[in-house]
Amino acid sequence: MSLRDLARELYRAQQQVGRLEKLLLSALPEEEAAIQGELADARAERQQLQKMIDGRKDSSPLPRKY
Repeated sequence: MSLRDLARELYRAQQQVGRLEKLLLSALPEEEAAIQGELADARAERQQLQKMIDGRKDSSPLPRKY
C-alpha cells in the first residue's frame, strides 16, 4: 500500500474515531458499551495505521558513502 493510500486510510480512521466519540457523548446508557467497543477498535486501527506511516517515513535508506 502506498503512503498516499495509508494517509487516506488514516484520515478515514480519524474521522471514524471522532464520529464515535461524539456518538458516545449522546448515547443512551444501554448503547454505551457497544459504542465503546467500536471506539476501541477504531482507535486501535488508527494507531496501527499511524505506526505504518511512521515506519514508512523512517525507513529511508541510509545515505551512501562514495
